[in-house]
Amino acid sequence: MSKKRGNRRLSRELALRALYQWRLTGDDLARLLVQAEAADEYPEANAGFLKSLLEGVLAEAAALNQSLSQHLDRPVEQLSPIEHGILLIGAYELSHSLDVPYKVAINEAVNLAKAYGGTDGHKYVNGVLDKLARDVRRVEIEAAAKP
Repeated sequence: MSKKRGNRRLSRELALRALYQWRLTGDDLARLLVQAEAADEYPEANAGFLKSLLEGVLAEAAALNQSLSQHLDRPVEQLSPIEHGILLIGAYELSHSLDVPYKVAINEAVNLAKAYGGTDGHKYVNGVLDKLARDVRRVEIEAAAKP
């Protein structure tokens, strides 16, 4: 079980690197996956999860940006490529990976921000995704709040 979670965590890291590349170069999914597969860590990653995460984020980027923009203090275009990638991953998991508890999706994004983002980027990511979770995971949050 923990190995699978480790694989997913590594897959999120590789997805973040790919999204960073996508934001800077506009490369397509196939090229991003080739680059991810070239990473030394790739054999330990959950390849299926990585591919579905990247496919989903790229396919839903406009809708994800729209849902994120309601909770941002600036236009999406002004986010750093790292913060933007992390927020896209977190927003996608909150919206589409209902098998991942909302707290886990947010925590994974915060951990990415601590590892790759700016000094207080993790606080920003946490705040934005917490607000988004209230929109897209309201039932789960309300259920968790009941004694």
